[in-house]
Amino acid sequence: MDVSARWDDRYRDGTTPWDSGLPSAELRRVVSEVPIAPCRVLELGCGTGTNAVWLARQGFSVTAVDCSERALEQARQKADAAGVSIDWICADVTQLAIPDEPFPFVFDRGCFHCIRRDLPTELQATLQNVTATGTRYLVLTGNANEEREHGPPSLTEDELRAELASLFDIEFVREFYFEDPGGVQGPLGWSCLAVRQ
Repeated sequence: MDVSARWDDRYRDGTTPWDSGLPSAELRRVVSEVPIAPCRVLELGCGTGTNAVWLARQGFSVTAVDCSERALEQARQKADAAGVSIDWICADVTQLAIPDEPFPFVFDRGCFHCIRRDLPTELQATLQNVTATGTRYLVLTGNANEEREHGPPSLTEDELRAELASLFDIEFVREFYFEDPGGVQGPLGWSCLAVRQ
């Protein structure tokens, strides 16, 4: 089964515990605290588009990528309902060809931790292609400091820093909690803001 079909099946069956329907509180926090002014932004692994729509409503020019056409159908409906325009791309993140210039901001809520073990070289190539010196990359990943039976793939802070080190300088790594549907506290995560060297 190819990667697109696998994720389409998850969205069809509703086995998407990460899809809270809420804009990421950590994304909102970082955008306001850093701050990150509206600019061109790429979201990797956008799913049903909740965060992409939030970014567009803040004035960002959003390109959002996911390999699941089923997820993107829902994302388009959310964007239409919100009255925002987003450039949706159905593609495998590890084979992503963005025709325009690199992005000053890249957001990733969970794509990195799903790909890093199986396709680390391809993921690095994508990050290199979509960023330029000074690009900010906000990545939210699973955190190995919390033992659990279910939840996102996890990694240690040292692993996260090491895997980004060839392309990025780290502004910060901090712990946060993902949100589950209904605003319930979800799994422990890492929030990492990195800047392209």
